[in-house]
Amino acid sequence: MHYIDAPIEYDGHLPSIFLAGGITGCELWQSQIAEMLSNEDIAVLNPRRENFPMSDPDAAEEQIRWEFRHLARATAALFWFPPQSLCPIALYELGKWSAGSRPLFVGTDPGYQRQVDVKIQTALARPDVSVVHSLQDLSEQVITHFGQNAAKPDETP
Repeated sequence: MHYIDAPIEYDGHLPSIFLAGGITGCELWQSQIAEMLSNEDIAVLNPRRENFPMSDPDAAEEQIRWEFRHLARATAALFWFPPQSLCPIALYELGKWSAGSRPLFVGTDPGYQRQVDVKIQTALARPDVSVVHSLQDLSEQVITHFGQNAAKPDETP
C-alpha cells in the first residue's frame, strides 16, 4: 500500500482509493481502514491531516481543493459515516460520486443518524453498491474488488 495524506499531492499510477467521510470531531477511522488495506497494491488517499493548521487562514481552501482534486483523481472511493457527525460534506461528495460509474464502497456505523437515508439513496443511484455497517466489511469489499481487478502477470495493466 502506498499511503498519501493531505496536503501531499498524489499523481502516481497505482489504483487508488479516496477515504471520504467524517473528519472533524470524529474517531480516527481512516488509520483503521488503512491498516486493513495495508497489504493491497493500491494508493490510499487520506484527506485527514495529522496536524491541520487552524491558525492558517488559507488552510481550509487548500484542504478543500486537495480533496476535490484527489477525489476526482481516485480510481475508487470509500465513504464511511461515523456516529459523531452527520458529515454534510461527505454526503455532498457521495451524491456527486454516486452519479458516476467508478467503484464505490459505502459504510455507515450502526449509530449514524442518517443511515437509512444513505442506504436508500445509494440503492436508488447505485444498485450495484451494498452499504455495510462495519469498517471490517468495508475493507473486505475493497480488498475483493482490487484483488479481482489486479493485473495478471501476463497482462499489461
